[in-house]
Amino acid sequence: MSVDAVLDGDQLIASRQLGADPELVWTMFTTPAHLAAFWGGDHATVTPESVVVDLRVGGTFELETRGPDGSTHRLSFRYEAIDPPNRLVLTEPRTGLTTAISLRPSAGGTSVTIHQRRLPPELQTEQARAGLAGILRRLGAVADELTDERRRSR
Repeated sequence: MSVDAVLDGDQLIASRQLGADPELVWTMFTTPAHLAAFWGGDHATVTPESVVVDLRVGGTFELETRGPDGSTHRLSFRYEAIDPPNRLVLTEPRTGLTTAISLRPSAGGTSVTIHQRRLPPELQTEQARAGLAGILRRLGAVADELTDERRRSR
């Protein structure tokens, strides 16, 4: 399925339909091993050991991405809102970037929307748009694998 990602000034909105149920998708967004499996998207990898999830309002979400050239980048967010299995809101304390992740049940799965607001100028780029689209593409692939595993184990 395709990913729709639109950059509009200091906002970036990406959405995708997944075949997985909202509870599984929620688990993917809140479990270090699952986050490591998809967060790097098409352009980076994330080691599970680098992922920190303190899932509570005021808690932190951190991870380290590694690019194909070996360069690393540490990401750090603060949880602002947690509404399982529907919504997560995170802020990046350094820049004020806000990321809202919405999960809505839909026919045959889950509709995922990631809405980033207050993008700093260095992230108002085609590369950032493509990066977020890649994360949602990888999320879909990992969700399909997990859904298939669940079906086989029944």
